[in-house]
Amino acid sequence: MKILGQKTAFGSPGIDPRWTHANKDGVGTAYSTSSHVWFTVWNGVITEVYYPTVDRPQIRDLQYLISDGKSFFHEEKRHLQSITEPLCTNSLGYRITNSDPQGRYAVIKEVIADPHLSCILQHTKITGESEFISQLQLYALCAPHLEVGGRGNNGYAVEVAGHRILTAEKGGTWLAVVATIPFTRLSCGYVGESDGWTDLADNFQMDWEFDSAVDGNLALTGELNLDSTKEFTLGLAFGTTFHNAISTLFQSLNIPFSEQKQHYIKQWKLSRDNIKPLENLSCDHGELYHNSISLLLAHEDKTYPGALIASLAIPWGEAKDDQDRGGYHLVWTRDMVSSVAGLVAAGEIDTAARSLIYLATSQQEDGGFAQNFWVDGEPYWQGIQLDEVAFPILLAWLLHQQNTCLNFDIYPMILRAAGYLIRHSPVTQQERWEECSGYSPSTLACNIAGLICAAQFARERGDETTATFIDWSLD
Repeated sequence: MKILGQKTAFGSPGIDPRWTHANKDGVGTAYSTSSHVWFTVWNGVITEVYYPTVDRPQIRDLQYLISDGKSFFHEEKRHLQSITEPLCTNSLGYRITNSDPQGRYAVIKEVIADPHLSCILQHTKITGESEFISQLQLYALCAPHLEVGGRGNNGYAVEVAGHRILTAEKGGTWLAVVATIPFTRLSCGYVGESDGWTDLADNFQMDWEFDSAVDGNLALTGELNLDSTKEFTLGLAFGTTFHNAISTLFQSLNIPFSEQKQHYIKQWKLSRDNIKPLENLSCDHGELYHNSISLLLAHEDKTYPGALIASLAIPWGEAKDDQDRGGYHLVWTRDMVSSVAGLVAAGEIDTAARSLIYLATSQQEDGGFAQNFWVDGEPYWQGIQLDEVAFPILLAWLLHQQNTCLNFDIYPMILRAAGYLIRHSPVTQQERWEECSGYSPSTLACNIAGLICAAQFARERGDETTATFIDWSLD
């Protein structure tokens, strides 16, 4: 790695880091399991990007800053009027149009993930009256929150194979940003002190060019050269080493965006092989139905098959710092079972089967399940919600009713979960909204249903003694 110069940013470590809004206009990932990256979209910009697993957000946001260098400075998510549309039904790619409120220009973006590599691709086109847009200066601004945190990030402006790029690192995770047009100026700064946003907001010009900023809350800024074209593709890639990230980045951008988009859409169409056709029964020709299926499928991890998080979002993220690393990007058995049950209703059984096996391997020694946990099984919050112990039994029964063939004996998980419910019911430490304890109608309904299903499993195994005992526990 060749750092461009010796200029180090001032203002370490920057203001206290925060995440962004949990509101999402879209989420996306490649259908292929070889692409270990997920992205989210809110208010016209890319927000959290997750890598290498679906529970690990690595950036706060990625957006453009626009100025004419003399009279105005626009931030995409704050100053422009935004419209987000799907590229096509079920593909989880998006066309975003961010327009100047005065109608002078627009930034049109198409966002997808590389179909096979861990890289986000954002095809960009600047439109408007030619004389006006010829005066525009466009900047890419990326806020790394590597290893699920805004503190302790290290950023560098570097040169690789004759290309000037932005890169950041923390704890062995790297990201790299470059475009198919050159960066004319690069800078790494501390948020709120020496970052590109603070620089441009002062006098509409990029005055600072810092080659490094280490151990802080950072933002990476690059001015894009629009002299020869107003259309290009921006790439954001991740890797376990510097070389891994930059190799992935350039390999991804080497393929024309039109081809990448075609493959991305084709992959998602393959996911419809066994889906029940409802197009003729809906008022929108199945658009909401198919987009909903894709949305559920996108929340499954690609390293831990069967692990579905609740949501690619951090609730109240704009108020959360590094001390609260959780969010909806964790596994809740309640949300997970609800998600895969929806897929089963649509005819997609395989994901639910993977999820059932995953849950069996995530069960705790006492038969319970953690309130929520990372995809590797590590518990996060420590509360006990009894409905989350019952839901895996209900999923097992749902698949049993579908005559799903498993070469995995799920019965031990069912017995252990039923035992836990019998020992701890009917009072739950927390009900489904976490604030209340005691007798929860929602929790009781799940527990009763779970124990009834467990008793039926026991009878079908010829274990009438256990079935009778479970029945007795319900009296």
